[in-house]
Amino acid sequence: MRGKFKSYEYQSVILPIIVIRRLECVLIDWREKKSAEVLKNRPQLTGKELARLVKDLELNPRQCPFSNTTDWTLRSVYEEDHALLEENFRAYINGFSQNIDDIIEHFNYRATIGLMVKNNRLAPILNQYKELPLGPDQLSGLEMGYIYEELLRRFSEQSGEEAGEHFTPREVIRLMVELLDIPIPDKHLSIYDPASGTGGMLSVAKEHLLERADTPDEKARVEKYVTVHGQELSPTNYAVCQADLLIKNDRQATVYLGNSLIPHEPYSRESGDQWPETKWRFHRMLSNPPFGVTWGGKDGYEKEARKLAKTRYQAGMPRVNDGALLFLQTMLAKMAPPETGGSRIAVIFNGSPLSNGDCGSGESEIRRWILENDWLDAIVMLPDQLFYNTGIFTYVWLLRNDKPASHYGRVMLIDARQQFEKEPKSFGNKRHRITDAHRAWIEERYRDGWAKGYADEQVKVFPREDFAYHKVSVVFWQTDEHDQPAIVTEPYEKAFTAANVKKEQDFHESDLSFRVRVKTDGQEKTVGFTVKSEDNAARKFKEAMAGADETLAVEWTHRRYVQDDEYIPHGEDIAAFLKREIAKPIIRWEETKKDGKTVLGYEILPNKYFYRYQPPTPAKDLLAEFWRLEKEAEKMLEGLAK
Repeated sequence: MRGKFKSYEYQSVILPIIVIRRLECVLIDWREKKSAEVLKNRPQLTGKELARLVKDLELNPRQCPFSNTTDWTLRSVYEEDHALLEENFRAYINGFSQNIDDIIEHFNYRATIGLMVKNNRLAPILNQYKELPLGPDQLSGLEMGYIYEELLRRFSEQSGEEAGEHFTPREVIRLMVELLDIPIPDKHLSIYDPASGTGGMLSVAKEHLLERADTPDEKARVEKYVTVHGQELSPTNYAVCQADLLIKNDRQATVYLGNSLIPHEPYSRESGDQWPETKWRFHRMLSNPPFGVTWGGKDGYEKEARKLAKTRYQAGMPRVNDGALLFLQTMLAKMAPPETGGSRIAVIFNGSPLSNGDCGSGESEIRRWILENDWLDAIVMLPDQLFYNTGIFTYVWLLRNDKPASHYGRVMLIDARQQFEKEPKSFGNKRHRITDAHRAWIEERYRDGWAKGYADEQVKVFPREDFAYHKVSVVFWQTDEHDQPAIVTEPYEKAFTAANVKKEQDFHESDLSFRVRVKTDGQEKTVGFTVKSEDNAARKFKEAMAGADETLAVEWTHRRYVQDDEYIPHGEDIAAFLKREIAKPIIRWEETKKDGKTVLGYEILPNKYFYRYQPPTPAKDLLAEFWRLEKEAEKMLEGLAK
């Protein structure tokens, strides 16, 4: 493909042919098994009669989940006359049943076939894949998931797509599933992912339940009662996910294409949320929403999202360049009521949703809403370098609306940043992995850490109020080096009016002197006046400025003040805190207000509670490193000069 396709086009060629070959392997295997089954019951059938009967059964949706009306395979297409290669391959593609055709359409593969023909690559690509063993007997769903994800990682790197946009390592999904504690059901149990990608989270959740089922009866209950529901915005990821579901023939799984953050309107150009909370509630939800993706502005979907501002997003809207908390609100809106069993959520975020946004901002208000409703149960700090496309630290948020009594009003933080081992070989940014032992370590602390007297340096439990703070705007007088009032003379930048002079008098509560250069009757002159705290400021202004035709410049002298914001832990006496921390004469202070009411800010800073001391690097080592880097720089400059 090199030299024939741009690197960002590789995905459109490779992923579809892999999916088609895997589907073909499943279909060939089904035909062989069905032929043996039919022949066992009707040994007198001729070869043609058997082939015709098996084809009829294949075309029956009750017998086979997908089919192809033709007798072509990738191998037979390739081995036929190459002058007819494109025609035969298109006939083969067009022969698939509607559910496969839907997948091919979302890959936009028919257009890609034209590009392969134009670049004379159709024959070699068919030759490369025509006999590749990609059936479920050769590669499990888990292994195939790794293949898809490795390819997606490479393609996203080549096309410069954003980190975290595609998929989550399976060991992280397994951790999330186990932390959700999904039971073997004896009644309907639903699982949901609003950003399902290639379906990894949903697949692993159900596979985990089937692995835990010890008896045929328990396995049957999982198959009967567990339904999985997802939605994905990327057509490519959606197509891969749909192919995986077809191969598994899981009739209890449904994934839609569309944007789960906006309402679904049948006549809109973009599909919205097809699992609306007015009709759907889910018992377990898990997701890895894309990190830092813009949802507002000209390239976003802000107008559509704001249609839900009074319902789903009533707590607030985050900044337009990060929609992570919109995904969380979407999941919270779909919680089943506690009286019907409640819901539990596991979601992966980077550090931004923990603390981005000041007091009264959308993010802070969303955190306030979550904590005041007592839905946040725990946050697990994961190691860095776990993900394929990014090396940053990530966090698993665990939320539920059915907290046991021991969890009421409390939030657990687990520092699992050291729970990893090195990957034998790096996969992009993924250099660390979580093993079974590390998962067990995390799960044990989440399970037992609530007990009174439990002691572990990596586990801390806080009252939810500990994450609240007062943001106080404080103004205080500045003093000089002799601790005397600091006086400053500077240009007056505001509009010079009687009203503004009155405001300055009220604010400073001390003498103010003004020197004003004015033009009167075509002549320039300077007038001056002083306003004391007991004076009528408006009258003083009018007397001084009487007869002035134009104000040219204003200079004023006043006490210097400092205006600053203080962030004070909830529960502290604000006046005492300011007196202790500022230790300067305070003019006034005021808490942050919204709609006329005082509001608290909320932020969660796990690193603050798990500080790790790092000894400073000795000066001699720093100096040696400096000289080494300088020599490297000199060599690079010499090379550039040459």
